[in-house]
Amino acid sequence: MTAFWSLSVATFKGFFRDKQSVFFAIVFPLMFLVLFGGVLDFETSRLELVEVGDVALVEELPPPAQDAFEEAFEVTSTDDLDEALTQVAEGDVDAAIEMRGDTFVAHYSQADQVKAAMTQGTLRAFVDAANVAASGEPPRFAFRAERVEDESLDAIQFVTPGLLGWAIAMSAAFGAAATLQGWRESKLLRRLRLSPASTGQIVAARIGVAVIIALVQMAIFVGLATVAFGMQLTGYWWMAVPLIVAGTLSFMALGLLAGALAKSAEGAVNLANFFVLPMAFLSGSFFPLDGAPEWLRTISLAMPLRHLNDAMSDVMVRGLGPSATVLTFVILLGFAVVVTAVAARLFRWDAD
Repeated sequence: MTAFWSLSVATFKGFFRDKQSVFFAIVFPLMFLVLFGGVLDFETSRLELVEVGDVALVEELPPPAQDAFEEAFEVTSTDDLDEALTQVAEGDVDAAIEMRGDTFVAHYSQADQVKAAMTQGTLRAFVDAANVAASGEPPRFAFRAERVEDESLDAIQFVTPGLLGWAIAMSAAFGAAATLQGWRESKLLRRLRLSPASTGQIVAARIGVAVIIALVQMAIFVGLATVAFGMQLTGYWWMAVPLIVAGTLSFMALGLLAGALAKSAEGAVNLANFFVLPMAFLSGSFFPLDGAPEWLRTISLAMPLRHLNDAMSDVMVRGLGPSATVLTFVILLGFAVVVTAVAARLFRWDAD
């Protein structure tokens, strides 16, 4: 254990002494958090509804309004209100609609504030159209909008998990790639092999440092989002911790692959960046994927960052329990095992 702790402390100190590593692991992602959390909001135009039971208002719309309704919304039907609300909370649909007597109720999510406002405004217009159809009579239908989440939710809730996932991916992949290639070039890797420390201790020390850095990133991200932007965590937020550990292992494996393939430390970092940056854009770290083509969303499901982002949003924002993360753990850990095995096959002790 003495060798393990010595390696861990040395690696940890080396990380924080490298100003570039600290900048790209913590400061650079935080710049995006402040930008997206404080300035930007995201807009998409596709609206999907789920009808719960018989919705009389839709059936009684005048023909022109019915045509417009079909053009504005893609509608599915269900008799299970709880299932419909879950679809809204998870972002699968934009709203669930039902009738309570003559009151038309729209359940929406605040995950995308622009789309939430668009959905409510459009539905309210159709309620007005149905009432106008009964000319000369008092308005028959009333409109009511209800959030599926707690009223305290804000846009920062949905920005933070994606940017945190990207920061963890970048730090773990870059750190593993640069460490492997740097140790190889300096012959330190060969010396460590000949030292009293076992290979398992060397690997465990590097993984331990990467996990600690990832948890520090989480603390800083969530702390800033909470203090500066009023982020509210759900009761299952703590499930983000094991998710971050699994995500760190996945992206360390990707960094090891980059380090095994590259001929220099700069090449390893560039290759890791080639892996991670496109994945961030295709996994919803920067922008939601709602408006992306179906083929692109399908491709993103092959990327571990997409699953990490979605799972962290589920437990930190949507209030889903641990059972919602089981598949994500299988995917992340399976990815780590497969990619590490490939990297091991390509591994070289010396740079030559």
